[in-house]
Amino acid sequence: MTPIPSAEDIVKATKTWLERAVIGLDLCPFAKSVHLKDQIRYTVSEATTPEDLLEHLVIELRAIAAADPEEVETTLLIHPGVLVDFLDYNDFLDVADTAVAELGLEGEIQVASFHPRYQFAGTAPEDIENYTNRSPYPILHLLREASVERAVASFPETERIYEKNIETLRRLGHEGWRRLWVAD
Repeated sequence: MTPIPSAEDIVKATKTWLERAVIGLDLCPFAKSVHLKDQIRYTVSEATTPEDLLEHLVIELRAIAAADPEEVETTLLIHPGVLVDFLDYNDFLDVADTAVAELGLEGEIQVASFHPRYQFAGTAPEDIENYTNRSPYPILHLLREASVERAVASFPETERIYEKNIETLRRLGHEGWRRLWVAD
């Protein structure tokens, strides 16, 4: 079993991914603003079981709901020690949505998903379009729905973002994706 890097190194790798892929390739046109304003909370969970992760998720859901949006607009709950298998991770997303509902946060907070082995239904594991949601570590992304609604209202053709991302990654290809991670 490979040792898990330090929390500091995990956050550094996640920020690099955010800057080079998510923002750099414009996979999410809403990420740059919150990144530049330092409104992203990066939390590394030490969870080693889904039950531990659920406890940490509940803590983070309560924290983002209580936080001033000017301070914490979104949270990345990074969990390198649990749900490293994508199918297990994917199954856990239902648990995450149930936690949101049980805390009375439906319509307020939503959970988006990123994983090193992310795979959309109907694709092969190494199809390049899967890389739109591939992160260095498994991540539960907690978003404020009001922020998502404001962003969507201010951005033309949000329904095209997914299609544009696939086009971007197909142009980039696997070799271009690998080049993103070459040290400067």
